[in-house]
Amino acid sequence: MFSWLRGSSKKEETRLSVPQAFDILHSSSDFLPVSIGEDENIFVLSYYKSLIDAQDLQEQFICSVKRARDDITTLEDLKTYIPYEDVTITSDGKKVMDKLLEGYIAFQIHTEQKECALIKVLNIEGGFRTENDTENEFSVTGPKLGFVEDLDMNLYMLRKTFVTERLSFKEVSLGNLSKSRIVIVYVEGITNEKHIENATERINNIDFDVVFDGSLLDQLLSDNQNTPFPLFLGTERIDRAIQTLINGQIVIFTSGSPYAITGPSSLFDFFISPEDYYLPWMIGSFLRVTRFFAVAFSIFASAMYVAVLTFHYEMIPKDLLGPLVYSRANVPFPPVLEVLFLEITIELLREAGARLPTKIGQTLGIVGGIVIGQASVEASLTSSVLLIIVALAALASFTTPTSRMSNTIRLLRFPFIILAAFLGGLGIVIGIVFLLVHLMRLQSLTSPYLAPLYPFRSKDMWGFLFRPPYNFSIARPAYLRPLSKWRYNPKRGNKTKDIDKE
Repeated sequence: MFSWLRGSSKKEETRLSVPQAFDILHSSSDFLPVSIGEDENIFVLSYYKSLIDAQDLQEQFICSVKRARDDITTLEDLKTYIPYEDVTITSDGKKVMDKLLEGYIAFQIHTEQKECALIKVLNIEGGFRTENDTENEFSVTGPKLGFVEDLDMNLYMLRKTFVTERLSFKEVSLGNLSKSRIVIVYVEGITNEKHIENATERINNIDFDVVFDGSLLDQLLSDNQNTPFPLFLGTERIDRAIQTLINGQIVIFTSGSPYAITGPSSLFDFFISPEDYYLPWMIGSFLRVTRFFAVAFSIFASAMYVAVLTFHYEMIPKDLLGPLVYSRANVPFPPVLEVLFLEITIELLREAGARLPTKIGQTLGIVGGIVIGQASVEASLTSSVLLIIVALAALASFTTPTSRMSNTIRLLRFPFIILAAFLGGLGIVIGIVFLLVHLMRLQSLTSPYLAPLYPFRSKDMWGFLFRPPYNFSIARPAYLRPLSKWRYNPKRGNKTKDIDKE
């Protein structure tokens, strides 16, 4: 369908006719043709409903056209009878596509006519919620705009930000008690059709009473519901949703939910922050590598403490052995109980801070951590060394850009602590093996969850571990099987540099 966009010159693009333009745009469910009139005197309106204020269209434009239906015989007559000044008559299909994506409507007299009038009507920007900054995916640099609970507003913001005729919406209904609107968003010519068909089939096969949030749909669509790992990446950021669409993934919106879910997702997607791409590539790569080390430390630090103090005393350096023995001299509990006490205390403070209002929650977390930690050490309930380790592990768990993966990391610490208490270092190794096997068996929309590590793809792997420069990130991830492999042509950028030098 979009073959005319590939390898064509600008002269060829302007030759696109109006009927051809409408044939291309009809693939999206939010593109609507509306007929007015009967018999031979039929007017046809075409527009994106996600960009147009339907009430204003009905009250101002359609009512005016119906009143003057017999007097409008040509497109020039239309200008006299409608209350809009921005009216352009054209036969250029490319111009029609561009204007429709800006919030215009196309007006035709009879569907076979090769010309149409483009009218700028009031869009839904007037109902835009101004206070919709991202809360859980905050970044210092880059846009702060996030999705809201209104589905139509989310589609409007996505279309206004990602302006392309390839962006397509596919709307379905879900729920046997209350019908919820579900919209699958993808980019034609890039997203593999199998991902779209797979997601659509799964949604249609779901038998559930009410789906009022994207997190519910996430679990219902999952390939494996018996795993602590999120198989779909949920995001409230518009720029992140657009980035996944460009890579060849799909984005699913649910009415009433300010979060969009994207898939197929890989484990490494959850450790990539949009901020990485707004910083120089060396800084972005450093932050991403730091994130991976922080996650590993958060999972294994407490378990290693238990294993070393229970089974592997010989691993402790002589210079550290004295302070460690002194800090645990009056502690009456074995290391495993000491660790579990502090870990559970940290989780209680974290949950209490999350459930309270923001200012009170922050105060409770800081004051509660200081008071309880100091009191625990003075009461000989735990050692000061362990208090430092657990505090650092808790801080490291917050480095993950998504809260759902952060919750998974918090949970994984406890099985490793138990294994370390019974089997020491061997128990940690066994836990790692079971974890890797479990991850290798997971799938997201039938795509390997551990890709590109398993199956191994060296080029994609470097792109996930580090943030490469833009002139080296021209290919989309191969595990997504995109229809278009290359994002852009790097030779054109090199030619621009050569011109500047001259």
